[in-house]
Formats: sequence, C-alpha cells, structure tokens
Amino acid sequence: MHKRVFLQLAGTAAFLCAFSATAQPVTPIKFQLDWRFEGPAAFFLLPVAKGYFKDARLDVQVDAGTGSGAAVQRVASGAYDMGFADMAALMEFHANNPDAANKPVGVMMVYNNTPAAVMVLKKSGIKSVADLSGKKFGAPVFDAGRRGFPIFQKANNISGVTWVSMDPPLRETMLARGDVDAITGFGFTSLLNLEARGVKADDVVTFMYPNYGVKLYGNVIIASPKLIRENPGAIKAFLAAFTKGAKEVMANPDASIEYVKQRDGIINTDLEKRRMRMAINDVIASPDARAEGFGQVNPARLSLMASQVSDAFATKTRVNPETVWNGSFLPTKAELNVLPAAKK
Repeated sequence: MHKRVFLQLAGTAAFLCAFSATAQPVTPIKFQLDWRFEGPAAFFLLPVAKGYFKDARLDVQVDAGTGSGAAVQRVASGAYDMGFADMAALMEFHANNPDAANKPVGVMMVYNNTPAAVMVLKKSGIKSVADLSGKKFGAPVFDAGRRGFPIFQKANNISGVTWVSMDPPLRETMLARGDVDAITGFGFTSLLNLEARGVKADDVVTFMYPNYGVKLYGNVIIASPKLIRENPGAIKAFLAAFTKGAKEVMANPDASIEYVKQRDGIINTDLEKRRMRMAINDVIASPDARAEGFGQVNPARLSLMASQVSDAFATKTRVNPETVWNGSFLPTKAELNVLPAAKK
C-alpha cells in the first residue's frame, strides 16, 4: 500500500475513533441535596470535582437543599432527576400521595442509621431517656427527629411531652438559653451548632435514636421513576461513580472538605471536618452498615420501618416497603466494599 494512502487511512481511523468517543451521549443529571453544603455533601461534590461522573458520561449538577421533604418533592415534580433524602420522608410521601404519578424511589442507602437524636444540656438534670417525660421539646415542624419522635417515644415509654416550633437557626439557641428542655435534630448538626453558640460538647447529653431501640434508616439516594424507566443505565453509572468517590471520602474525610469549600467559601473548615467524621462514624460506617453492607438494606428492617412510619406519621395509606426501594442499580457487593476498617 502506498505510504500516503496508508497514512490517510490511519488518520481517518483515528478521527473516527475520536469522534465516536466524543459522540457518546452525555446524560445530564440534576441532583438535589437534602441540606446546605456541609461536610457530608463531599460525598457528592468530590466525584463531581474529580470527574468521576464525567468519566461515566454524566453531567451532574449538585444543588444545596432545604430539607428531605423538599428534596422528595422536587424529584417527584420532575425538577430534579435524583436526590438525597431521609427514608422516612420518602415513605411518608409515598403513603400520603398514593395516586401521584411520579413517586421517587430509593436506590442506594447512604446513612444506614438515622442521625436523629434528642439533645439536652447536663445542667437540666436530664440523665436518661426516662427523664424526658413531661419535658418541653423544641424543633422545626419538619425536622426528621421530631417527625420520628413518636417511634422513639414508644420504644422508651416517654410521656407528657410538649413541643415548641421554630425555624432551624433558632433550635440550638433556644436550648442554650433554656427556653426548651430538649431538642431533636441530626446529632452531627445540632452538637456542632450548640458549640458555635458557646456550649461545650461535654455539657451536652445526646440520645441517638439508633442507640435507644429505633433502627430507622437515614438518608438514601433517590431517583425519579422517569429516569428509572428511560435511562436505568444512567442510575447505575451514577451509583458506581458515587461509590468510587465515597471510598475516597471515607479514606480521607478531612481532605474531602476542600470540595465542599469550593462550593461554599464561607464554611468553617475545621467544623465541617468534625461533622464529616461524626457522620461517617455514627451513621455511614455504623455497626448496622457493616452488617448489611454499604448501600444496601435489610428487607425485614425496611418492612418494620415502613410500619413504624405509617403509625408515627399517621399516613393516609400504609407504607409499602416494596415500592419505596429498588436495589437493582447498585454496584456489586465487591465494589460496595468501601467502608473504612472498623476501629478497635
């Protein structure tokens, strides 16, 4: 073959290869967080910044949120393709909107245990959950800990509780001032918020729900039914890229906070490093997560939670655990083996 012809053919082949690579469609994914850009948001921001989603042919946009209920609503409305929300909030939406055309579905468990907790100050004299009876509690009406409190209350025989409602920024302030005896909230959020208001960690008593008989699942990655129907491969690709990033985040949580700071330059880096470590230790790499496997759920436990949420939230219909969860998009168990070694 003539050398010039050979070179022309080789050049054409190289062009076609390059063209086919760039011609592969990129799927845009709008992703709704449950809350602001705090430490745990690094689980989603690191794979964006490092190009893991891009390598998976996904163009992922991660937006800050205003609560799990809102995240579920926004995915249900079609404004977002995927999101991050409390499993109880997802269950409530399903049971209260049985005829909704687009009920989001959980596709990967991230917070194997709910971060919900009751927090009090030592000076209140409250030393055990039994001491919570008859006390004045404070929390926003949509707070996950408050919504799930009837389950905690029943498990621990607590009675005579009254509630004061407020906006989220006032919750810890009111506890610090003594306006309420106790608050509910995510442990890794409220403890650090109390410290920011001058309360020492040693002066706070925390009753984490999972430690007191309430084995609720926490936050789960959710996907819209439309995406599940039309592009299941995109969900699989998203979860694989997320898992790759999650392994890095858990291996070096402090370094991952830099990716959160890139999105919100005014965060307190040291505070968010602590929040991230607490989230990993308390709810992501918890003993329950190690037993069940990262990303996965135990069907019997999910069914019990569905029943508990139906009762506690007084939903219009009973929660059907089979309709809120779809684990078919998860990476293999070997790929999901990303939890850091257990501390001895």
